[in-house]
Amino acid sequence: MTAADRPEPAGRAPRLWPLYAGGFLGPFGGAMVNTILPELATGLRSDVATMGSALAAYMVPFAGLMLVSGTVAGRWGRARTVRGAYLAYALASLVCILAASAGPFLAGRALQGAANAFTTPLLIAMIADLVPPGRRGIALGTYAGMQAAGQAFAPLIGGLAAEVDYRLAFAASAGAALLLAVVTPGGRAAGERRASVTREQWRALANLRLARAGGIAFTAQFASTALMVVGALVAADEFGLSPGARGLLVACFGLAGLASGRLTGAATDRYGLRLVGSTALAVLALAVLCVGVAPGIAVLVGAIAVAGVAGTGARVLTNTLGLASTPANSGGAMSMTLSAQFLGGAAVPLILPLYAVSPALTCAVAAGVAVVGLALAARPTPTEAL
Repeated sequence: MTAADRPEPAGRAPRLWPLYAGGFLGPFGGAMVNTILPELATGLRSDVATMGSALAAYMVPFAGLMLVSGTVAGRWGRARTVRGAYLAYALASLVCILAASAGPFLAGRALQGAANAFTTPLLIAMIADLVPPGRRGIALGTYAGMQAAGQAFAPLIGGLAAEVDYRLAFAASAGAALLLAVVTPGGRAAGERRASVTREQWRALANLRLARAGGIAFTAQFASTALMVVGALVAADEFGLSPGARGLLVACFGLAGLASGRLTGAATDRYGLRLVGSTALAVLALAVLCVGVAPGIAVLVGAIAVAGVAGTGARVLTNTLGLASTPANSGGAMSMTLSAQFLGGAAVPLILPLYAVSPALTCAVAAGVAVVGLALAARPTPTEAL
C-alpha cells in the first residue's frame, strides 16, 4: 500500500489539491503547442501546416475516448484509472520529446490526448464523491478555475519554453504527470470503488438532463475559445501587440478564472446554481461582444478578464448539471458533458472566416451561441429538480 492509498485519518478533510492540479493538465496539454508551431516545424524537419495538426492529433482521441472513459473506468476504479492515465501521459510526453520527425511526434500527441481522456472527467466525479453537497460548489469552482488557467496559460508557457527548446514544455508536462500519479489519493481516501459496467449504466446516459448539460457546455466553451482566438487576432491587427504580449493578454482569461473559482463556487452554494450559471452565461456573451468592438487595449483586457470569471461560472454550472443528470453513472455523465465541452472549442475555426469580414460580426455569432446556452440554462428540463 502506497501513501496515496492510505485512508485519510478520521476528521481530516480529504486531500483535494492533487485533483485540482489534474484539472490544469488536461486543457494545458491540448493548447501548449498553439504558439510554438514554427519551432516544432524546425525541430522536426517539417512545416507549419503539418504541425498545425498537432492540436487535432490531441483533441480527437481526447474528446472521442472521453465519451466512454467515465463509464468503463468503473471497472478498474476511478483513482486507479486516473493514476494509470498519468503514467501513460508521461510516457506519451517522452515520445514527443524523443521524436525526430512529425509522424512519431503526432503519435505521441495522440497518446497524450487518449491518456487525458481518462483523467479530466474522473477527477470531477472523485471531487463529487469526496465533498459534501453543501460545499461542492466551492470545490467545483476551484477545479473550473484550474481548467481555465490550464487552457489560457498553455500558449504562454509553451512559448516561453520554446525560447530555449520546445521539448522543455513536454518535459515539464511529463514531470507534472509523474508527480500527480504519486500524490493523487486512492483507495478509501478517494472514495474508491470498483464495479462491473452494466447495460443499465449505458442506458442511463440517454436522458434529457445530460443532453442539456452537454449543450450548455458546448456553447460556453465555443464562446470562451472564440473570445480568446479573436481577442488575440484583434490585439495583433488593431493594436500591433507582439506574440509575447498577445500570450499575456490571453492569459488574463485563465488568471481571472483561477482567481475567481472559489468565489464563484461559493456564490453557487449560496444563491443557487441556475441563477449564478445563467448570469455567467449572460456576462460571457456580453464580454465576447465587447472584444469585437473594443476601442482600446484596456477594454480588450477587461473583456477577456471578465470572460474568464464568467467562463468559470459556466463550467461550475455544466459540471454540476452533468454530475446530477445521471446518478446511476455520474462518471459516464461527466465524460459525455466534457466531451461536448471540448467539441465546442474545436468547432471555433468554423466561424473564423467571418473575421475577414468583420471582427464584430465574428464575435456577434459567438455571443449568439452563448445566448443559446443561456436559454438552455434558464429553462429546466421537465424532470429536473434543481
